[in-house]
Amino acid sequence: MVANMTNNECRLTLRRKATAHRQHKSPAWRVATWISLGAAALAWFGHGQPSSAQQVESRGSTLTIVTPPSSPTGAIGRIPEYPQAIQVGTLAPAGVAVNPPAANSSGVNSPDFNSGAVNPAGVNPPRMCSAPMPAATFGVHCDTCNNCGEQGWRAMGPIPWGVLAQGEYIGPARTAHVPVYRCRVDDQLDFVYRLTRNEQHQAYRLDIGDQIRVESTSTPTLNQPEAIAPPDIIGLLIQPDGTVSLRLLGAVKVAGKTVTQVRMDLEERYKKFVREPGINIVPYTFNLKLKDIRDSVDRRYGAGGQSQPTRVTPEGTVQLPALGSIPVQGLTLEELKREVDQRYSLQFGEGLEVTPILTARAPRYVYVVGEVRNPGRFTLEAPTSVMQSISLAGGWNVGANLNQVVVFRRDDNWRLMATKLDIRGALYGKTPCPADEIWLRDSDIVVVPKSPVLVVDDIISLLFTRGLYGVAPFNMTLNFAKLSSI
Repeated sequence: MVANMTNNECRLTLRRKATAHRQHKSPAWRVATWISLGAAALAWFGHGQPSSAQQVESRGSTLTIVTPPSSPTGAIGRIPEYPQAIQVGTLAPAGVAVNPPAANSSGVNSPDFNSGAVNPAGVNPPRMCSAPMPAATFGVHCDTCNNCGEQGWRAMGPIPWGVLAQGEYIGPARTAHVPVYRCRVDDQLDFVYRLTRNEQHQAYRLDIGDQIRVESTSTPTLNQPEAIAPPDIIGLLIQPDGTVSLRLLGAVKVAGKTVTQVRMDLEERYKKFVREPGINIVPYTFNLKLKDIRDSVDRRYGAGGQSQPTRVTPEGTVQLPALGSIPVQGLTLEELKREVDQRYSLQFGEGLEVTPILTARAPRYVYVVGEVRNPGRFTLEAPTSVMQSISLAGGWNVGANLNQVVVFRRDDNWRLMATKLDIRGALYGKTPCPADEIWLRDSDIVVVPKSPVLVVDDIISLLFTRGLYGVAPFNMTLNFAKLSSI
């Protein structure tokens, strides 16, 4: 026998020996088996290797000792994920030369396959499987077959079923539902506004509503507003026509100009009255349009935050302050952010950042009708297949034609298309990998038709029970005793 075996080889060996020994279960064989198992267990426990937490299992004439991982004292409810060792020992007739265990450097007996000794109990020493791992789960994995049709249960083998441990009931993360989500009608979006306060590459141009102060280093009488002005008057307010009123000059156009351009313009104008005016411009308030937009969405004293909740209209647009309707149908959140930022930048300049957030997706429904217990409309809260939709409807009725389930779908242009599916084998447990188990999407209609027997039954019921009998009711009696005597 080979010292190191793979886990699959160990399992196949166990199965073959169990099958062979089940065919020879005589009373004498059973007594010899239990004596051999008891001797093997005593011999193994006598070496001091296993503890009380070890498990000894008998399969035919094969001894399997599984050592679970050590756990801290007092730990309750801990599920062992992987056993530390799986050891297999086969029974041998009494008096046959076997390999007794030899002591290793740590003082623990280990198998030695080079020496030969007579084992009076008829038990070979345990053999070690190659890799410690839990018992494999046998089944059918649909990814193991490419272009070979539907696999049957004959293709059953070890599958990566996984070990149930704490938290694993939620299932794996898997892949994303969709690679990129695109906005659609009835989606609820929340646009969060924020002032960037980043350095601008272009000089700021004064706008209506801004306030400035005009100072003269050589002639203090030109300062406006004056030092004795009321405290609430910070600077000169730029009027709706884009001008400010200055001493000796009157109304001067300043809107749309930079601070440097306004200073040079006033220097030239004041030189008619003062040889060296020494004009200096100090802006006090600016970017009032951005402040107005932020105030329009300011909810810091109410719902909280500076955002604008909105819903995508049936025409595929949303309404935002100072922008009006913006088409968002089919755009990703990143594309929508760039569109909104660019529109605000062209209209109000840099300094405002808007971030769209998807707060609620549009409702998605699937409709299941026909031979099901609870037909109706059901919400698609997660990826849903055809069989899952039938389970949402309470399962199928007796007489449902599961070989010809029809799914209706609308394409991107709202044109109808349909497909016919055969899921009978899967629902009856005969097909482990049904090729017709497809994913559904919004507004799909699943029709579970009636079987031909039910169709004929309906025809008979409508024709003879409700139709002909309703017009001319009559009774028919057959005497089977007289019929048998004819």
